[in-house]
Amino acid sequence: MVIDLLSLKNGLLEHVASRTDAYISAMPKEIRKAYGQFFTSKEAASFMASLFVVPEQERITVLDAGAGSGILTAALVQRLSFEKAVKSIEITCYDTDENVLPLLRENLEWLRIHCGKDLTYRIIEENYILSQSLEYNDRLCQFAPQKYDLVIGNPPYMKIPKEAPEAKAMSDVCYGAPNLYFLFASMGMFNLRDDGELVYIIPRSWVSGAYFAKFREKLLTDGVLTHIHLFVSRDKVFDSESVLQETMIVKIKKSQKTPDCICVTTSNSNKDFSSMTSFDAPYHVVVSGAERYVYLVTDEHDVEILRTLNALPCTLPELGLRMKTGLTVDFRTREALRDEYSPDAVPLLYSQHLRHGLVKFPLGKAGEYLVSNQNSLKQKNCNYLFVKRFTSKEEKRRLQCAVYLSSTLPNYTHISTQNKINFIECSHKSLSEDMVYGLYVLFNSTVYDQYYRILNGSTQVNSTEMNQIPVPPIEEIERMGRMLRLEPDWESVSVCDKIINSRILNAS
Repeated sequence: MVIDLLSLKNGLLEHVASRTDAYISAMPKEIRKAYGQFFTSKEAASFMASLFVVPEQERITVLDAGAGSGILTAALVQRLSFEKAVKSIEITCYDTDENVLPLLRENLEWLRIHCGKDLTYRIIEENYILSQSLEYNDRLCQFAPQKYDLVIGNPPYMKIPKEAPEAKAMSDVCYGAPNLYFLFASMGMFNLRDDGELVYIIPRSWVSGAYFAKFREKLLTDGVLTHIHLFVSRDKVFDSESVLQETMIVKIKKSQKTPDCICVTTSNSNKDFSSMTSFDAPYHVVVSGAERYVYLVTDEHDVEILRTLNALPCTLPELGLRMKTGLTVDFRTREALRDEYSPDAVPLLYSQHLRHGLVKFPLGKAGEYLVSNQNSLKQKNCNYLFVKRFTSKEEKRRLQCAVYLSSTLPNYTHISTQNKINFIECSHKSLSEDMVYGLYVLFNSTVYDQYYRILNGSTQVNSTEMNQIPVPPIEEIERMGRMLRLEPDWESVSVCDKIINSRILNAS
């Protein structure tokens, strides 16, 4: 009997993927969700494995933390089985889920027998973070922690309390209540040898904002980004799981030598990489600023947007302005909500009140009045620019804003805002009407909407990030506001674009 070794090698991933599919079908999603467990498709696993630059050496060590069924390990072993220089492969997998551990053992044993290399493996049934907390914090100096050539992973996506043992064990990357995925990524970098590579599939949320600032600082100090892969459709990343998640694949090299470019690729889903686009983005454009934001550029047009707006001299706080989140969480203050006007009530403005560039009130909406003695739920009735906090991914615009003038509701000294909208205010006086209209020009324009999409891949507009976006000087914003107010169809995007083009884009 002739054994087709090539077919065996090519079938390593297929075998593990088919067994994983059977496990997913048999195991209720609620049980897997308790572990933050969502499985990678075989196509995505194969793509992730292909990203590694395999060292020219006989022995390769691999780490897969949160290994699940071992599908990422299988993809990497399949890749390594074709590397002529590689003679032996040492696999280390972490997982604590008793439901999936038997399948992981069976799959690793099957890989050992059929991969055509000298493969050894071990499964560590311990908490990945806590089992290494002493080494991570330099409290076991007499023991050198094991380092790996290649680290691959699809970590659990799960928020944990800031008092959780894992958060305390990695306090250097935590701010508030962290998510396990970036603790796994940080520990993965710790486990990586110098010049080794880590490939992870993780949510996009880490690329901006104060919440992940410590993680970005640590990650991008210990290593350099060399590849980013973006999925166009978030509902197709874990399509067999019916999960909506803004997800990306990153490759990070443990090195302090900054490359000239980062390769940015995109595909429509996690099952079709054949029509993938590719772009070499300048590293200093992608990783930029004191906050170490990672801008998700996909082409030269995106790079030009960043270069143009980042050349502007100010931010909102530097102008005495600040975007804040609405004051009232309506479901926590139900007893204070009213459906109809009363003398002691103030208007409670929701995102539904933002219509065609203006605030329309009342709408006859339930709970659109607030009666409360809590001053923290009220703000002065003065001029604001309102911006919706949440939009759906299918909507064309991420930034959706409206002009609010105090004269809109002249009978009120105070108003309130629901926390699903943001507002821009001046710290020491009411915004001038020209200023409000000028801010509307900026944030209703196409170029600022594109800038925010590059800055943040999520559908939430965060005030922290908006306060970091470059803007022109205050005199220029007011000038654009006066120009806008002369336009009959001032609320349209096209008019805002015309003004932005004449005052900022073409001027630069």
